Amino acid sequence: MLAPALPISSLKLSSLHPEQLALFLDFDGTLAPIVEHPDAVSVPARTLDALALLSQEATALAIVTGRSIADIDRFLSPLELPVAGVHGLERRSADGTISGAPISQQALADVSTRLSQFVAQNPGLLLEPKRGSVALHFRQRPDLADSCATEVAGAVEPYPQLHVLPGKMVFEIKGGTATKADAIAAFMAEEPFLGKKPFFAGDDVTDEHAFPIVDRFDGISVKIGPGETSAAYRCMGPAAFSKWLVQLAHYFGNSNHGT
Repeated sequence: MLAPALPISSLKLSSLHPEQLALFLDFDGTLAPIVEHPDAVSVPARTLDALALLSQEATALAIVTGRSIADIDRFLSPLELPVAGVHGLERRSADGTISGAPISQQALADVSTRLSQFVAQNPGLLLEPKRGSVALHFRQRPDLADSCATEVAGAVEPYPQLHVLPGKMVFEIKGGTATKADAIAAFMAEEPFLGKKPFFAGDDVTDEHAFPIVDRFDGISVKIGPGETSAAYRCMGPAAFSKWLVQLAHYFGNSNHGT
């Protein structure tokens, strides 16, 4: 039985210091509300402003997401932050170096072909190709959840090198073994994250896999939204987390200027 997560309001801002903190933030469901179509997502202006300020005051800031690096750059423009994309399959370090994990491209192509036929037969489903993965979204067709699970299981069965990640109204098939936890560990081994206390906030099942690595570094884990979690703290949704980020950014900005 997991201990209940504490409300994020109980985390005192005075216990956080920009020069000692490494901020890792999920995107969908954390910085941006989840919407029916992945391309329709938008980040609130106050969240963008907070990220811009935090990137100046707390230089160790990275996005850790299932999205691609290109997607994050587009949604956070003009900001260009360190990013771990596609659940850790691709990563851009603070110095701009981009690295990627080995990917089973042919297996992914075969699975995509089969799932494309399934989507064509079921209006409302969406197949989203990414570098290193493909995601089957059924947010507009929750009645097909079981059918999607069955179809995905059948599609990947011949390919043990592929991994299925269930998420919120989505099944994502990854062509590699890297995870968000791996990405955070890699960031923590390099500047400007090296030697700092990690803070990671995320909302989905894949984020649960990353919370233990944060705990290993004696860091701070935050679950966004409802549901069972191993995180130490909880924030009830992206809007509430945006408000908290704004408070943190202003606190860091004021404390760094001696006010």
